[in-house]
Amino acid sequence: MMKKKPQRMCVSCRQRRDKKDLMRVVLDSEGNISYDPSGKLPGRGSYLCKNEECIMIELKAHRLSKGLRHGVDEEQLRSVAKELLELCEKNPVDADDN
Repeated sequence: MMKKKPQRMCVSCRQRRDKKDLMRVVLDSEGNISYDPSGKLPGRGSYLCKNEECIMIELKAHRLSKGLRHGVDEEQLRSVAKELLELCEKNPVDADDN
């Protein structure tokens, strides 16, 4: 019997993908948001696709705050988005993967 791969939904494009194909943003107990490369940090997590398009849509639509169930500070959001965009530039994803 094959082991199931965990699935998560991108808060931006709303597509389900394997957890490893998404980037996790976590809200810690102090109200700070950050990128979670390990996917194991404690706190409320939301996921974004590993492409620039989903991150840019998120910056305009503010869907991350709904996924985290908490208001997101604009400055923190821009900081995390910048970090995620840099990761996307380093590790581009094929358009066919989306």
